[in-house]
Amino acid sequence: MLSSQSAPVVRATLPAVGANLGTISEVFYRNMFEERPELLRNLFNRANQANGTQREALAGAVAAFATMLVEHPGERPDAILGRIAHKHVSLGITSDQYTLVGRHLLGAVGDVLGDAVTAAVAAAWDEVYWLMANALIAMEARLYAEAGVTDGAVWRDMEIAERTEESPDTASFVLRRPDGLPTDPFLPGQYVSVQAELPDGGKQIRQYSLSTAPGRDTWRITVKRERSADGQVPEGEVSSWLHAHAHPGQVLKVSLPVGDLVLPQGDSPLLFASAGIGVTPMLSMLDHLADESPDRPVVVAHADRSPAHHAHRLELAGLIGRLPNSSLHLWYEGGAGEPDQPQTHVYEGWADVKGLSLPANLTAFLCGPLPFMQAVRGDLLSQGLSPAMIHYEVFGPDLWLSK
Repeated sequence: MLSSQSAPVVRATLPAVGANLGTISEVFYRNMFEERPELLRNLFNRANQANGTQREALAGAVAAFATMLVEHPGERPDAILGRIAHKHVSLGITSDQYTLVGRHLLGAVGDVLGDAVTAAVAAAWDEVYWLMANALIAMEARLYAEAGVTDGAVWRDMEIAERTEESPDTASFVLRRPDGLPTDPFLPGQYVSVQAELPDGGKQIRQYSLSTAPGRDTWRITVKRERSADGQVPEGEVSSWLHAHAHPGQVLKVSLPVGDLVLPQGDSPLLFASAGIGVTPMLSMLDHLADESPDRPVVVAHADRSPAHHAHRLELAGLIGRLPNSSLHLWYEGGAGEPDQPQTHVYEGWADVKGLSLPANLTAFLCGPLPFMQAVRGDLLSQGLSPAMIHYEVFGPDLWLSK
């Protein structure tokens, strides 16, 4: 909660700060990378820095947090910060790094707003930052403690045991510990980070969902090769490297599993709505349900370019076959094709959940491109589903708060 002296200052200056957050974020990253260029090479996603999405995500998170502090002072920040904390743990972020970020972020506010940043304004926004930073530090400390590791010690050597081409642009990799011991436990729906050392020496990190149920001696990730559609968007650095160089026997640096998109306990009905590679956390949750709660009511909705581009298509149909109270609805842009199971319904065109018969007490999980998730969320809200019952996962910068 903001102090009584800072709250009116933040409320009064929030419009000006909010209107300039894009520029503030740009100056912040530029100055920080000038001082610490290795952060851009070895921690931050260079592609997201180049296209501006990382700056947009930072601006959205700061604006949402500051707005919550002044408009809803009694609310906990978990909804805004929980996903960020999990992402930070997957990167091995430690508390000392917040001092560097705070210095450059508040310096950027002063650089952009100039004389408008009086001593009182600077102190108030410093308080906002450290309320946000300390909440994240506490969340991340709990996640490290729950994993039984010291802060930042999340990286493990994992050997590729198998590689399978799942579609023309998607491959799956089964990972095992080189020492032969079982892999670390995880919750269905969680993800890991993979660090790739690229030809220029940069060590870039990306996140990939674990795409099978927990409880096995191995993990599996599924990686879509991100290609440039128009020559302007850069090829995916890590996905391209993995597709070109990752083969059985190779050892990768992989983080411990994290992520807050996890199954709720109980027997309430579920909706899994995904598009493209967003199917991967759904596979893990469905696999777990088939093992542990096969009678739970489940509706699965998935959209893809075509049956040929639908990674794990037959596996998904097989999981539905193990869940007697489930149904699978598939939308393909390039033609419907034939269903693989009696419980499967196939359509041509864009995904449309409005026509599905959904239970009133549904919990929904969304994963895929942001426009897809926003459209599905809007459709679910229009049908009366509570916002609290809609959960999502996005890889890369979380732009939801900035929209």
